[in-house]
This record gives sequence, structure tokens and C-alpha cells, in this order.
Amino acid sequence: MREPRDPQHPPTPRRRLRLGRAARSRTGAALAATALLGASLAAAGPAGAAPAAPAAAAAPACSEAYRIEQKLDGGTTWRMCWHYEGYSGLVLDDISYQPAGEPAPIKILTSAKLGQIHVPYDDGQAEYDDLTGAGFAQGLLKMDPAECPGGSIKTVSVPGTGEERPPKVKGLCATTRARGHAYRMTDPESSKVYQAQSRDLLVYTVNQTGWYEYITEWRFASDGTITSQVGATGTLAPDDYDAGDGRGWPIGKRSSDYATSHAHNVFWRLNFGLDGSPKSRVEQYDSKTTTRPGGTPTTKTTRTKVTKELAGDAAPHRWWRVVSEAGRNKDGHPRSYEIVPGHTDKYAGRSYTKHDVYFTDYRKCEQFASHNVRDCGRGGGKSVDKWVNGQTLKHPVTWVNIGFHHIARDEDQDPMPVHWQGFQLAPRDVTAMNPLTPKELSGHNGHHTPQG
Repeated sequence: MREPRDPQHPPTPRRRLRLGRAARSRTGAALAATALLGASLAAAGPAGAAPAAPAAAAAPACSEAYRIEQKLDGGTTWRMCWHYEGYSGLVLDDISYQPAGEPAPIKILTSAKLGQIHVPYDDGQAEYDDLTGAGFAQGLLKMDPAECPGGSIKTVSVPGTGEERPPKVKGLCATTRARGHAYRMTDPESSKVYQAQSRDLLVYTVNQTGWYEYITEWRFASDGTITSQVGATGTLAPDDYDAGDGRGWPIGKRSSDYATSHAHNVFWRLNFGLDGSPKSRVEQYDSKTTTRPGGTPTTKTTRTKVTKELAGDAAPHRWWRVVSEAGRNKDGHPRSYEIVPGHTDKYAGRSYTKHDVYFTDYRKCEQFASHNVRDCGRGGGKSVDKWVNGQTLKHPVTWVNIGFHHIARDEDQDPMPVHWQGFQLAPRDVTAMNPLTPKELSGHNGHHTPQG
């Protein structure tokens, strides 16, 4: 089941321009006005598809040009479709995972994409929503084959540039990349060492917004793990060396030039479709440790069913999972994916950045975590925090927020080393055992007592 694609409204293109903060602010205001006026935009998608599918129409199956399929070490195969939208950029659709021994692909996500990149500056003089207010998608950059070693670079039709014919950019890389150890184990019975080196499927684009170049990566591992991260690189904006108020860092000789500090708050929007059904459930787990005088501390883990929309805060020993209502593994356990946030610098300046995860019930108009350009009707709100209003979760959509406070350093010039922020989706009971288990260990399911 694929999420219906909606017509979008393109920002005035700012493709490949490098603007300082003041110019970028003016552009952002113009983009917001354009979005409100509702200029039409067709998402680049499967060849032959209508530019904008009707609201109730299901998206067609993707053609070969928009299909990604990769068999990895150990026999795991990942399959997905992709399309490119005028605000979000790369969108992955119908993501499925088929490890060796599974008779059919296991569907995981209906769609996965960026939900916003929010960039406020510490001095309060500038604040950007790079996806919906700064031409992120139109800044898709052409890749050299050296950037996609061993893979293929797909041609993307970039909507929303204002050109009569959308430019076609060789800007989507699909390749594999070494992961290192998939596992290592010394068998207590035979002393044999079992180990495997593995490779991940890597899908990524590079988009330029102002002086930044954002690398949007999706990695798919042979054990079912999905990793998504955004890397910011490029160069420090030359107009930002004005932080004489103590909110920046001296860059260059002595202490005359201060680069203004700022935040990158990246949101992802994940529409799960576990086992082909949107009807998943969400659970929160919390572990509490109790000390005992003279004894070893004990830890108890409790489960809370999340039945209503939630703005969730990460805490020590807290985690969430999205659980399938439609399928179980061979042990009879419901399949699920655990959300594993990476390091985050939570930004407290806006209501929508104050929480680490959000679970909202699916509404077609709710596409961007801030400065949402879709029309959600009167009182619908323009940010994800406004959508958490006590509604029962029937078709949960997951939003992950990871922040990075960028205090520049001398090493950021020039070019700027990539700084990464992201999260993982870890399979929990998707398969009955490690899908890479060697045949000799296939009987080690459940309680196993070594012989000898």
C-alpha cells in the first residue's frame, strides 16, 4: 500500500544560489508567500504517472527507473520505490525487506522522507525552514561517479524550479557501502569463530541550500536495520562573521571575526506500513532501577500503550516501538521496529522542537513539522506540535526530531567537514532469529544449553 501523492506548491526557485543571511531571509519570505498563493507542483515520480494524482487515487506501481532493489550479503534483499517532491526532495516508498528464509518480502514503510530542516541563529536575527522556505529540493546537486562508487546514479526530474521543462539532474546515488562486522561469536561447544563482514545498501542525495550542502542518507542493513542521517557540509556563509555579541566563535586569525552559532533541527516523517497495513500500534517502554541496601540494584521495565497522539521526550531507559497489527514472525511474536534516536541537542526555542518524537494520526495535509505549506483547514495548525490534540491513533505517523547546535570552529573552513545527525529503526521480532544466522546455528532459537 502506497501513500497517495498529493500536488504540492513550489517555492520560487533558489537553485544553486549562495545567499547570505539577509538575502536568504528575504527569499524565505517570498517563498512563504508563494506557498500560500498555491502555485501548482507535480512531484517527480514514475514515468507515465499523472503530474498530480487525485486525492483519492492510489499511486501506481513504480516503473524500473524508479525502483531500487539490492541483494546483500547473507541473502537479504531490500526493495523500494522512489520519487522526488518539490519541497521534501527524495521520498522513498513501499520499502520492504526480505531476509533469506522468508518466503515473501516483509513490508515496513509506506513512505519515508525529511519532514523539515529548521535553522534558527543564536542571535535571533535569522530563522529558516530549509525545506518549505528556502528551495531545498530545487538545490539538488549533480553527482560525479566518484561519489557513488560501485553504484548507479539515477536521473531526477526536479520540480518547482520555474523552468518550462523541469531540469534533469543526475543526483540520486544507490550503491553499497562496507558496514564492518555484522556479528562475531565463538561457539562454546566447538570453539569455532563465526563472523561476517557485511555491506549496506546506501541511497542518498546532496542538496544545496544557501552555503550549506545537505547529504541525505538512507542505509539499509542485511539484518533489517534502517539508518537515516543528514550530513551538513559546504562552507560557512561569509555574511555570518558578525557575532560580536558573544554568541559565536572566533574563526581565522586572532579574534576579529566571529562566526554566528546556529542550530540544525532535522525532522523525519515516517509512515509505517508494517506487513502491508497502516494499522500499527505504538508502545513506550520505561525502565526504572531501584537500589537495595546491601543488595544488587533491580531494574523493572514497564510498557505503556500509546493510544492517543503523543509528543514524546527521550529519557534514560526510555524507548518506543511501532508494532504490526497484521503480521507475526515464525515464533508467533508481532513484528515491530524500535526507534533509536542518535545524539541530539534539543532546541527549546520553538514549541515544535521541544520534543524528540511525535506520533500523529495520519492526515494527508500534515507533511512538514514546521511551516507546513499544506492546507489543513481552519485551526489545523502549521507545525507538528499543533497536530497532537488527543486524537486516537488508528494510522500512526512517526516524526523524529534530531538537533545539532553548530558552534563553528577553525576546522570548518574550507570545505566544512560533514557533521551528521540521525537515527535508526531497529528490527524487533521482525524475524524469529538473526536473519544472518549460519546454518550450523539454526537450532539456537530460544533457550539453548551448550553441550559438553
